[in-house]
Amino acid sequence: MLNRRLFVAAAALALGLGFVAGQARAEGPEIVPGPYLPGCFAPWDADTKYFKWPAKEGPYRMALVNGFVGNDWRIQMVKTAKLYAESEEMKPKLKEFKVVSTGTDAAVQLGAIEDFINQGFDAIVTIAVSPEGFDRVIKLADRKGVVIVPFDNILDTDKVMMVNEDQFAMGVRSGEFLVKHIGNKGKLLEIRGLPGNSVDRDRHDGFRSVVEGEGMEFEVIEVVGNWDIGTSQQVTADALAVHGSFDGVFTQGGSNGTVQALMDANHPFVPMAGEGENGFRKQMAMYGDKGLKGWSYLQSPALVAISMKAAVAALEGHALPQLISVPIPAVDNSELKEGVNYWESLPDNVYAASGFPPCGVAIDVSAAMKQSAE
Repeated sequence: MLNRRLFVAAAALALGLGFVAGQARAEGPEIVPGPYLPGCFAPWDADTKYFKWPAKEGPYRMALVNGFVGNDWRIQMVKTAKLYAESEEMKPKLKEFKVVSTGTDAAVQLGAIEDFINQGFDAIVTIAVSPEGFDRVIKLADRKGVVIVPFDNILDTDKVMMVNEDQFAMGVRSGEFLVKHIGNKGKLLEIRGLPGNSVDRDRHDGFRSVVEGEGMEFEVIEVVGNWDIGTSQQVTADALAVHGSFDGVFTQGGSNGTVQALMDANHPFVPMAGEGENGFRKQMAMYGDKGLKGWSYLQSPALVAISMKAAVAALEGHALPQLISVPIPAVDNSELKEGVNYWESLPDNVYAASGFPPCGVAIDVSAAMKQSAE
């Protein structure tokens, strides 16, 4: 009798382990053919695979787990997320929407994501503090059927669906803009973003791939501006005090602070590739005929809305690219149009691209800025 009981127990344990193992193999999204709404959710390239999660009945619980919140872009992004969660399109699909900003400690951010997973949230959109270290929470999310969508600062993995603009291409095109207007030699100022983020790394790598390429003879002075107007203004002023003058500038953010530092130092305007702050575009319009040849690219804060839209589409069972490519909104002096891609009436620290028409997402910037950033 004892042997029979041991046999039954062992068999039950084996069946249980077999079930768990089979369940583990089935966890997470399937890889399937695409696409769904390709005008909005475009694959990064021809090799991008498509993910499909089992459809869940809504409405859903969603969280935004932001990291760093100490600059204007992050504040506008949080406000945009809150406004979009209350939009006519999104509000009926969300039972709950929570926002938390965890700072620059990756462990704290991972703990917050894990907590939301364990609370039973259906989807989490996040700007990763680090491009690495997410394996544990990705596996937990797959076990629990939770969709995680990193955007902006994305991860060095193909295990989750992610949304981004091509940061490397932004750096490349910035370098090409300066070479077009300066030639193949001179002294350049490169103002980097927040250290440790994939956006900063990829833009930097793209820029350097051009200005350090074959036939180039540039001297590049590198400083850190944290994508912040005040910080960028200060480090630009410091660089001017130490190095004298520059022939061109590439900044990842805080662009209008950099221009102000040039003006305060009575430095001649030079070609400059900068972010899409409304203030920088106003400066381009005002000083373009005085030498400020500008190229303004933009990582739109409305990227969060596309990420939220993608998360809901995934929960509804649609097939989506593992890495979703969003077009880069960019203008030079000749393409500036007041009321279209910059606004004299809006503050300098507002980011000028407010939506993505192919996705049916249009954000009212004035209404977004009235939201709380908490």
